[in-house]
Amino acid sequence: MKPDFFDRSVLSRQLWLFRREFLWVGIFSLIANVLMLTPTIYMLQLYGRVMKSGSELTLLMVTLFLIFFYAVMAFAEWLRSRILVRAGVRLDEALNSLVFKASFEAYLKRTRQNVLEAFSDLTNIRQFLTANGMIAFFDTPWTPVYIAVIFMLSPFLGWLSILFAVLQLLVTWQTHRLSVREIESAAESSNDSYRYVQSKLRNIEPVHAMGMAGNLRRQWFRLHEASLAKADSSLERQHRQQAFAKFVRYSMQSLTLGAGALMVIEGKMSAGSMIAANVLMSKALQPLDLVVATWKPFVQARTAFKRLEKLLEEFPEREAGAKHQDPFGEIQLEGLTATAEGRETPILDNLTTMFPAGKVTVVLGPSGSGKSTLARCIVGVWPKREGRVLIDGEPVESWDRAELGPHLGYLPQDIELFDGTIAENIARFAEVDSLKVIEAAKRTGIHEMILRFPRGYDTQIGEAGGMLSGGQRQRLGLARAMYGNPAILVLDEPNANLDDAGERSLLDAVKELRGAGKTVILVTHRPSVLAVADLLVVMQGGRMMHCGPRDEVLAVLRAGGARPA
Repeated sequence: MKPDFFDRSVLSRQLWLFRREFLWVGIFSLIANVLMLTPTIYMLQLYGRVMKSGSELTLLMVTLFLIFFYAVMAFAEWLRSRILVRAGVRLDEALNSLVFKASFEAYLKRTRQNVLEAFSDLTNIRQFLTANGMIAFFDTPWTPVYIAVIFMLSPFLGWLSILFAVLQLLVTWQTHRLSVREIESAAESSNDSYRYVQSKLRNIEPVHAMGMAGNLRRQWFRLHEASLAKADSSLERQHRQQAFAKFVRYSMQSLTLGAGALMVIEGKMSAGSMIAANVLMSKALQPLDLVVATWKPFVQARTAFKRLEKLLEEFPEREAGAKHQDPFGEIQLEGLTATAEGRETPILDNLTTMFPAGKVTVVLGPSGSGKSTLARCIVGVWPKREGRVLIDGEPVESWDRAELGPHLGYLPQDIELFDGTIAENIARFAEVDSLKVIEAAKRTGIHEMILRFPRGYDTQIGEAGGMLSGGQRQRLGLARAMYGNPAILVLDEPNANLDDAGERSLLDAVKELRGAGKTVILVTHRPSVLAVADLLVVMQGGRMMHCGPRDEVLAVLRAGGARPA
């Protein structure tokens, strides 16, 4: 029983949508391979008709037909290549968005997969579809047709060609059996080496400053040497197999010619048939030889297909969340527990509380108490959690991110800015609204600073904001969080890199946001921000030790109480 279309994987379904294109490629392959018989027929006509009749007109007409059929064959081959190229581009267009979203989800959930590899996997699949390997797939079924024509010329040569084709298939099977694991292992080893260097380059400044480059280079070199050894072994085996396959193919062609010469000597076939049989044998074995030559790209494409198929199955495209009204800003936690891989005790342990809309909540606690994890859970980016986080009574994961995003401002502890202008970063890379950008910059006190840059708001900040200081990046991240007056702001250590002036601007901005009815959750270890707090949460060991109005909690703390929330 054939599997239902919807039971196929996402990647298989996308490929199945191109069945019409593959059908046309098969039709044009039919035309091209049938016309491959043209030189055989031409030689038979030369030896059997032209040379016996001595007619120049016959030679001219046969040659004109030859050129015409060659032109049709070339046109058919060009068309099938063009169809495959366009199908590859369309496949990329159909999948690139899905791959991007799946990679985004995988990275967000901190899986061990190399999500950047997914894009090269998509490229490998597209390139295989448009390269010689796919052509060989459509040409190989014509090997029996060419052998059948050889049978028509000579049954002996026909059986000989079957023997040679079986030998070529055995060579192909042996190539697969011996090389597939080596190719996959060499590719994985190379990826490990690449990932190691890429991860270290993210922290290049401390590596350079503390003289760690030499130590890390030695570790990378061990990985690189292992990668080179596997690649060298794999390539050496492939070259041996290709050389042996070439030896087998050339030997078989010559043996076919020799067997044909024997048949001519014995008067069992003509010289024209002998040459024609040799040409047909070459055409019959050519696709099989091409399969051997393109085996490495095939194995790489197959491996890429499996990895990409797994990624798209584990992280399917999310359905659009339910439509909601603009959030009012009430946040509720119900039994919230957050965990991490490799950790026995939870980071957050069964938290239940409510942050009223329009209030400023300050979350205090020592390092490792779960403050940053709480912030990540509230905005819905922590992967391993149980319980519920509700925004206006609706689970945070039920909101469509494109819908919720403009109403949510988030400043993480590790601020990430992106290559682009200051205005683009503040506007979250959406269409820049100049008035909103300037309003957010003024609210965080960086408007005058931005105007001092050579191109003002159009200044390029470089990759990850490399041209900015830590305090400037933090205030720019604050402006991005406050862009568009979001209803909810979650700020994790927003004053960590701020000077006195920057902290005053932050406190003024928080007061202004509270006056506008915005919900602000401010995670910090500095007690200086308590002046703007309505509610105070004290975290310790993943639990809320105190939670309530600021003055009440402070009174309990001064009295030395330890009442759990």
